[in-house]
Amino acid sequence: MRERTIAILDVGSSKICCFIAVVDEQSARPRVIGIGHRESRGLNLGTVVDMEETESAIRTAVDAAEKMAGGDPIENVTVNISSGEPKSTQLCVEVAVAGHEISDGDIERVLDLGKHHLNDQERFVIHSRPTSFSIDGVSGVKDPKGMFGEKLGVEMHVTSASISPLRNLQTCINRCHLNMVGVVFSPYASGLSTLVADELELGSICIDMGGGVTSIAAFMDNEFIYGDMVPYGGHHVTKDIAQGLSTPVSAAERLKTLFGNCMSGVSTVRNQIDVTQIGDNGQESVTTIPRRMLTSIIEPRVEEIFEIVRDKIKEAGLEHSAGRRLIITGGASQLGGVEELAKKVFKTHVRLGRPLNVDGLADTTAGAGFATGAGLLLYETLKPEELHFVEQSRPTVGIFESISNWFKENF
Repeated sequence: MRERTIAILDVGSSKICCFIAVVDEQSARPRVIGIGHRESRGLNLGTVVDMEETESAIRTAVDAAEKMAGGDPIENVTVNISSGEPKSTQLCVEVAVAGHEISDGDIERVLDLGKHHLNDQERFVIHSRPTSFSIDGVSGVKDPKGMFGEKLGVEMHVTSASISPLRNLQTCINRCHLNMVGVVFSPYASGLSTLVADELELGSICIDMGGGVTSIAAFMDNEFIYGDMVPYGGHHVTKDIAQGLSTPVSAAERLKTLFGNCMSGVSTVRNQIDVTQIGDNGQESVTTIPRRMLTSIIEPRVEEIFEIVRDKIKEAGLEHSAGRRLIITGGASQLGGVEELAKKVFKTHVRLGRPLNVDGLADTTAGAGFATGAGLLLYETLKPEELHFVEQSRPTVGIFESISNWFKENF
């Protein structure tokens, strides 16, 4: 049985993670053989702000994964992105076909027209997928070839981001002697790893709560139809705790992890907790406070994040379609009471998502915090004609040099 090796880099605000996996051609299911991760350095809200620190963090994560996988160096990686002000756009274009049988040439013409609307020198197209075709105004056509009509239309979903942040990230990766051969919007990857088949088909929204940002991906009819992000995440909750309790950030993170909860009405066994505070003279002292005081700081911030996400879902018109099912994942989703608070804010079905359909994940890396990394592996294992936009026959070509090849293959 033939196997191929793939590698991904999950570059987040709180951690940088490298997965190396093998995929057999029969099952197309990735099996992780190498894992490396370390705390993010040189990044702010997913954007590179210190190239040397980011490069060092990437090297450390990759080296650890390579050693675990047997020592063979990797060359190509697929990377996630949530920076660069990602924007989700729906395009609808039509061309006349004069009533004759629709051919491949007609489909190419309408996609070429769609491509014309994508030309923006300042933004990079992360994903572009025809979601459906239409004939004479009747939408929902999956494959128009061989059909008849006067007008052929296409609906396309395009996710784009500013080029500069992506170039900076690519430079850091290249300095580590790696080729960035694919880019995936972070919540899209998280959705691939946490959603089940019915959720992808009937419609659902994946909310990825990271350290610096909370990102959104909506799916319908097995297609990615909408993406967005909110510049708030788990780090903001930690800072609120540090400020509210006059405690160091490291101590605030520990309090959040061990005793934090989003629901003030939840009864707990331990009602008092010890807090390390900084006094007027700069010396640290330990104070005992009611646990509900910690909850009273966490709940408003998480509720605010959910309310902003809810408003974005409403603005996108997805509240009564994909918004009926919510899957919450990401490192910050592991905070106690997140599911209950989300149900209160969104007033719909909510569940917590963990990585699915990926073998070999250790217990420490099988949780919601590693959903994006697992999704990147699944993205890499899907058939190129379904998802890939980088030319597969030239894996060492830079991502920006491959754009023209991607347009030729997809349009």
